Amino acid sequence: MEYLYAALLLHKAGQEINDANLKKTLTAAGAKVDDARIKATATALKDVDIEKVLAETTIATAPAASDAAPASEAPKAEEKKEEDTGASNEEAAAGLGALFG
Repeated sequence: MEYLYAALLLHKAGQEINDANLKKTLTAAGAKVDDARIKATATALKDVDIEKVLAETTIATAPAASDAAPASEAPKAEEKKEEDTGASNEEAAAGLGALFG
């Protein structure tokens, strides 16, 4: 995750997301640097419009103003039971890990 955080930080600062900038950012943050992961991250984000992805993600996760209940009418918290989806969190995360080596 720290590689993506570094990329987002570079994007926010208006810097180019490349191997050298990612390495400098991660080193400055005190993270352990893996050159292969840096290269994979920079390559994966090369043609990605980060602003567009952030806007789509924000829209998809933010509730509409009309859907939000006022604080005085907030429902009591209920315990949610986990449903067995057939795949563990580790199995699901394993597929995502393949993106970054």
